[in-house]
Amino acid sequence: MKIGPVKNSRVIREYTIDIGTIQVHKNFLVCRFVEGSTLTLERAYQIIGISEIHFRERNFGIISVRKHAFALDPTIYNYLRELPYLKAFAIVSLREMDMHNFNIERLFYKKPMEFFINYNKAISWINSTVTAA
Repeated sequence: MKIGPVKNSRVIREYTIDIGTIQVHKNFLVCRFVEGSTLTLERAYQIIGISEIHFRERNFGIISVRKHAFALDPTIYNYLRELPYLKAFAIVSLREMDMHNFNIERLFYKKPMEFFINYNKAISWINSTVTAA
């Protein structure tokens, strides 16, 4: 999967946590997880903490770039949807399994959520959705 920079999408800060990296952009976070890792509620709170540092009282979105397989408890979305300033969630992957999982994850999140095979289109959608919110 080719994932490159998008014009006007400068990385403001990058965090490395035990399960991957979190990049902070102007209106969104980009999460990339290590193959075989497990995203638990405790680890999700690390990402929520990063969002609170950078987007306190400001609308934002999350892009999950899924190049590798990892485990995710879909009930985490119950907590994410309670974040008042999180307005959009995008998943970017070429893997068919991720496309199937997306349909399940969407049932838990219940806010604007889209699946993309193109990173640039995900960024465009996140920016327009966050701006319109």
